[in-house]
Amino acid sequence: MRPEPGDLLRIGGRASVQFAGDRALTFRVVSVCPRPTYTGWVWLTGYVLDRRGQAVDRREVFVQLAGLRSIDAPSPPRGGQTRRSPAAPRPTPPPARLPSAAVPAC
Repeated sequence: MRPEPGDLLRIGGRASVQFAGDRALTFRVVSVCPRPTYTGWVWLTGYVLDRRGQAVDRREVFVQLAGLRSIDAPSPPRGGQTRRSPAAPRPTPPPARLPSAAVPAC
């Protein structure tokens, strides 16, 4: 699977060992780095979501494409009910960066 902006993913141990077990993430993709990396790997930028679907952290992750799982977006409520869309996530400062040689600038 090749993720695209807007995709909702489950990133676990199959995508990268750092996300194994209880460190798995629900992740909304914002961008996919176009620069080449190791075959089958990709840099993703996006938001980590909590159990309510609220963005709690903006992250860049380096993951194996074969280990990504797509999550279906929740369907709209039935019976004519309207659902308010969640507030846009507040911008957060970027996380501490590794030396520029370790992380490609996308």
